[in-house]
This record gives sequence, C-alpha cells and structure tokens, in this order.
Amino acid sequence: IPSGFLGALVGGFLAGGIMLLLKSVFKKLPKSLDGIKSILFYPVLGVILTGFAMLIINIPMSAINSGLNNFLAGLNGTNALLLGALLGGMMAVDMGGPINKAAYVFGTGTLAATVATGGSVVMAAVMAGGMVPPLAIFVATLLFKNKFEVKDREAGLTNIVMGLSFITEGAIPFAAADPVRAIPSFVVGSALTGGIVGGLGIKLLAPHGGIFVIALTSQPVLYLLAVLIGAVVSGVIYGLLKRKEA
Repeated sequence: IPSGFLGALVGGFLAGGIMLLLKSVFKKLPKSLDGIKSILFYPVLGVILTGFAMLIINIPMSAINSGLNNFLAGLNGTNALLLGALLGGMMAVDMGGPINKAAYVFGTGTLAATVATGGSVVMAAVMAGGMVPPLAIFVATLLFKNKFEVKDREAGLTNIVMGLSFITEGAIPFAAADPVRAIPSFVVGSALTGGIVGGLGIKLLAPHGGIFVIALTSQPVLYLLAVLIGAVVSGVIYGLLKRKEA
C-alpha cells in the first residue's frame, strides 16, 4: 500500500492496540474458552480489524509518505549536496527508528534506476551518514577518556566494527543515556558526511555493507575520507558537550 514504511510502523502500533482491546473485551469469557480465544478469536478478529483499520490509516499516511518522498526527490540532481546532507542527518536522528528508515528506504529505492549509471549518490550519502554515529562514539571515547567510564570506553571499541559495518544502532545506548548532547552531535557529523558525498557525486551500487562494499563506490578513498571527517567532527562535538562521569 502507498503508505510505505511509515504506514507499516503505525500499523504495528495499531495492531498491538487492537489486540489489547480484544483481550479486554474477551476477558470475561468462561475459562473453558481460553484455548479457542488464543487460536481463533484473537488472530482472526485481530487481523480482520487491523486490516480494515489500515484502510483508513492508509489515507493520511500515504499523503505523508508521498509528500516526504516527493520532497526528497525534488532535491535530487542539482541539489545533491543538500539532499546528501539532509539524508545523512536523518540517519543519525533516531539511529534505526522511523526517520532513519525513511531515509534508508528512499536511498534503496534509487538503486534500481541507477545501476546502469554506476550507482546511486543518494544511497552512498545514506550509508555514509549511517556509519558516522558509532564511529563518533569511538572518537569521543578515545579523545575524551576522562569523561567516560571503562565500560563506555570498551563499548567505543566495539562501535568501530559497528560503524564500519554500517550498523548505526551501535550508538543507541549512548544516545539514550544522553540524548540532548549525543543526538545533535551525531546529526551534525552525519549531515556533513552526507553533504560531502553528495557534493562530490560519489556513487554506491550496494544497499548495505559499510566498508565491506567500499569497492562498489565510485571513489573509495574520498568516500572513506568523508566518513572519517564526519566521525571526527561528531566525536569532538560530543566529547566537548558531554559531562564528566561522576
């Protein structure tokens, strides 16, 4: 359905709410019917009600999804630097959440149409931006050791692998612990990296893989340099803003 990933996200919450409602409605049924509730009432009614509810939810969510995609598509081409910066920044806002996935899905959607021309600049910016937050954690824990506990410094080493593998979620524990300082720091570096990649017109042929698909970029050295610049900028900002552990 045209509501895409964002509609699916809302649908997941909607399904959970409907199941809770059904449990409330059927809680007074005799215990002898407990078995049939689990294998018949909940799954059948849950699917039917969620399906019909999604017909309604699909209307506004389709408009939101289409509007977002049209806006991003309108920035393509001559505005590649701006588009790269925007998508790179989106990858660091929630690191695996709906904003991150909206940018990622948009990036993967450009791959099929760009294979014949050497890959997608959009996908390259998305992946580069997503690699920055975990690498920024390593930079911050390396340069500002006195502000992090031992366990956090050890996690910083783990985040090297996470970042190089394009697993943005590695930075989530740090972002969750200090969102006011961490998330803006990550967004700045990721947006910078995405903008550099977009401005240089670096292309990528793969939807995932991080450093392991670096050979599928049009300019591997510059691509890695863009990621490094963003990681250092984010790491330094985060380190400067972070309060020293008690």
